[in-house]
Formats: sequence, structure tokens, C-alpha cells
Amino acid sequence: MIKHRGFPGRLAGTDFQFVIRRANPKGVVPLVARERFRDRRPPDRRADQGFMKALWEHFGEEPFERGNLDAGRLSWLFGREVVAVDDPFDPESYDALLRIDANVARASFPDAFEDDWA
Repeated sequence: MIKHRGFPGRLAGTDFQFVIRRANPKGVVPLVARERFRDRRPPDRRADQGFMKALWEHFGEEPFERGNLDAGRLSWLFGREVVAVDDPFDPESYDALLRIDANVARASFPDAFEDDWA
């Protein structure tokens, strides 16, 4: 499992985790596309924005390995802002390649990235 050096471990000032420390010995937690409802709590929405911003600053539009990115946090973006590169995609692989769909990310998080998007 690749560890993304320099990637923030969590959202500053919160317990919202962005990375894991080590591979799960019981098996890899699969990525699943979770539906985000409009009535999500504001802290959860801030965590999604913060994670998306960290992904963009760290990887941009280049493909990246799942590695030590937290499956739970990644699943909130998976299938929309973050999409699979591999075909077929293995949701239970730390080596799975992903990329940011910049157009969808811009539409989903316009306030978070108004200055950062090229």
C-alpha cells in the first residue's frame, strides 16, 4: 500500500480522517459510491470539501493510487467527483487507480475551489 506523503491526515480541527496508518489485516475495505443527501450535517459537508480540496492540491487531474486514502471518506466522492481509471475496477485494491473528474468536482464544490480551479 502506497502512503501518500504530504497528504493531510485529517480535516484540521476535527476528527474527520483522510488517511489510514496501515493496511487492514482483515481485508481491504471496498470503495462504494455513497449517496450524499441534501440534509447532511454541515461538518460532514465541510469534510467532503476539505478532502476534495486536499485531493486536488495533491493530485490534480492526474491518476493516483488509492493507497492509504480512507475508504469511508473516499466513498462519499467515489463515482462522482472521483472516478475509477482501471477497467475492470477492483474496489478492494489499495493499488486501484482513481482520478478526479474536474468538471463534476467544480459543480459539486464551487465555493471550496473558486480560487484554485484553473
